[in-house]
Formats: sequence, C-alpha cells, structure tokens
Amino acid sequence: MPLIKRKHTTAKAYAHDWLEPDQPGGINFFSGTIIVLVIFSLLSLALETELLRADSGLDRSMLPWVQAVNVAVVWIFAIEFTLRFWSEGENSAHAGVSGRIRFLMQPVTIADVLAFLPELIAMVFFPDHSNQLFPALRALRLFRLFKLARYVPAFAIVGAAVRRAWAPLMAALAVAAAQLYIAAMMLYLIEGDTKPQAFGSIARAMWWAVVTLTTVGYGDVYPESTWGRIAAGLVALAGVGIVAMPTGILASAFAEEFRERHEAEQRARRGESIDQ
Repeated sequence: MPLIKRKHTTAKAYAHDWLEPDQPGGINFFSGTIIVLVIFSLLSLALETELLRADSGLDRSMLPWVQAVNVAVVWIFAIEFTLRFWSEGENSAHAGVSGRIRFLMQPVTIADVLAFLPELIAMVFFPDHSNQLFPALRALRLFRLFKLARYVPAFAIVGAAVRRAWAPLMAALAVAAAQLYIAAMMLYLIEGDTKPQAFGSIARAMWWAVVTLTTVGYGDVYPESTWGRIAAGLVALAGVGIVAMPTGILASAFAEEFRERHEAEQRARRGESIDQ
C-alpha cells in the first residue's frame, strides 16, 4: 500500500495525508511508526526506573543510553505535533483560528501535548535542573498511551462502547457507592466497640468494605464476632454484583458497538460493489 494514495497540490495537504491513516481505522507507515515509538518509550521508562535504583541488578551504565532514547522520542513527538498542527487546516472542521482552537481542545490533542511538552520545556529551559524535574515528569509519559487512541482501532471501539454505556455505568457506580457505605456502617455498628482500630468509625470501616465488596480480600482487617461474620458474608455475596453489573453493561455495549461497526462496514462494501 502506498504511503499516500491521493494527489494533492500543496505540501500542507500531503503532510496532513501523511499524518493520518489512509482509511478510517487504518494504519499507515507513519502511524505504525508512532505506535512502535509509544510502546518502546514506555518499555524504556520501565527500564529507566529500574536502572535508577542503587540496588539494581542491571548494568547502570545503560542509564544514559535509555535517557537518550527518551530525549529522542520527546523531540520526535514534538516534531510530529508541530506538523500535525500546521497541516490540520486541511481538515475543514479545524480550518481557521477557531478550528485550530477546537483542535487544541480535543482530549486526544491535550494528551499529545502532555506526552512531550513538559519534558521538552524542562530539557530546553531548565537543563541544569533536569535531574530534579524529570522524576516528577516521568508520570506524564503515561499520556503517550493516549496517542495510541488516534491510530489503534481497538481504542476507538473502547471509547465508543464506554460512551454508549455511560448512563448505566453511572447508575451501577451509584449502587456500588451505596453498598460500600451500607457495608461500612454495618461493621461499624457491629464491630466498632470490639475492634476500634479497624471499625471504630465508618471511615475506618470503609477500607474493609472496599476490599470485601471488590472480592480482593487482603485479610488484613476482618470481623471476629458472630454477627460481624454474618454481616461480612452478606457483604461478600453482594460484592459479586458490584463486579458483575458493570461487566455485563460493558460487554453488552461492546457487542452492540461491534455489531453496528460490522454492519456499517458491510453496507460500505455493498455500496462500493454497486458503484463498480
């Protein structure tokens, strides 16, 4: 598949075509390269955090090389965003000043900026303090994951499914919050006097309620009285619903989203066949 299928009259149009997949949900050479860079940079971040440890079993002489890789990735992402912003005027929805502002206000664009700009500013304007600034900025590299949403079709499907199921998910969250509060209050009333360190207040009992209702069950806090254990058993059974309810809602939304996308793809193919 050629990198650019269409013919254009301006360099800006070619740049915009180059930066976007040739087809909706498709991946071209450039987007594939960005995906590889994002994954590679996150792997290098994990390696860097290990090499920074004084007790690391790895060869710490690798650290400057790993940090140099991140510097290169930051500059590549900066260049990519600059080209994208420059050529985005070819998109009629983002033409002009107001269109560019709408482009900058998009969540995926904000994530793009946070993925490189803070570290770029630190490297360029505060090089003498980079060692002090970079530990706090490393967390911002997680925004590079959101760059994948622009290119990987699976991320688009996840976002569409969550938007579709937003209202029932909020209802499930409200039910879960009520269950947490009721569970914490029950153990506060039953075990508050006998185990004040763990259940002496509703706020203290909330940790046990979270661990129990989510079926994690660390075992660091538990009731000892008979009524406390009965209540804990009921809470544990109710916790199955906390996990099952949002799971079912999301599964249904995913299935519906896949079905609609598949039907739209089939209609598009039938339309192309008729045109031909």
